[in-house]
Amino acid sequence: MSRFDQRSEEKELMDDLECSGEVLEQTLRELKTINRWLGGNYVTTSGLSKLFKAKPQQFYSIADIGCGGGDMLRIMSDWAKSGNFKVEFTGVDANPNIIEMAKQRLSDLPGIKWKTQNVFHSEFASDRVDVVTCTLFTHHFTDSELVSLLSAFRQKSKLGIVINDLHRHQLAYHSIRILTRWFSRSPMVQNDAPVSVLRSFSRQDWERILKAAEITNFKITWNWAFRWQVYVLF
Repeated sequence: MSRFDQRSEEKELMDDLECSGEVLEQTLRELKTINRWLGGNYVTTSGLSKLFKAKPQQFYSIADIGCGGGDMLRIMSDWAKSGNFKVEFTGVDANPNIIEMAKQRLSDLPGIKWKTQNVFHSEFASDRVDVVTCTLFTHHFTDSELVSLLSAFRQKSKLGIVINDLHRHQLAYHSIRILTRWFSRSPMVQNDAPVSVLRSFSRQDWERILKAAEITNFKITWNWAFRWQVYVLF
C-alpha cells in the first residue's frame, strides 16, 4: 500500500499548543510567503464570493478557525473592502501565543475580534456567526475528530462553511519537501510541510467525512496549488 492511499495520523510540531518564540515566528513568516507564492489563498476568497452571492445580505460575520498568524484574515479583510462588503471578522485559535502574534501583526485592523478557544469545547459552537472559514486547518485532525469538528461548524455557522485545505498527492508532497529543504530556515516548516500533505485529503476522504457529519449540501472543487475548496451552504 502506498503512503498516499490513506491519511497519515503523524503529528506536526505545530500541533503543540504551547509552541512559541522565534521558531514559531519564523514559521509563520515562511508560511505566509509560501501561501502567497503558490496562490492558494484564492481558494478561500472565491468560496466566500460564491457564498455571498448565494446568501446576499447587508452585513456578515465571519469566524476564521485556526487563524494562525492572521494572514488569511488580512486577505479576507482586503477582499471584503474591495467588494464593498460589510464584514465583522473573528480570529479563533487554540494557541494563545499565536493569537498574541496575530494581534500584533494585524494591529492596523482594529475591527478584528480575537478568541483563544478550543474548537471542541461547548462554548465554541454556541457563539454563532454567519460564516465559518478555515485554511490549512482541517488536516490537523483525524477523521473521527473532523466529524465532530464539522458538526460544531454546522451549529456555529448560520449560512455556510468555506474550507481550504491540501490535496494528498505525490507531486504535492515531493514538491513541498524539496522547496522547504532549499529555502526554509525553520525546522518546523521543514518537518511540518510534507507531513501536512500526508495528513491531507483525497476527494473520497472529504465525501466520506462530510456524509458522516450529516452534511449533505456541499461541493468539493480542486484548485491549483493542490488545494481542495469545500463549500457548504445551509
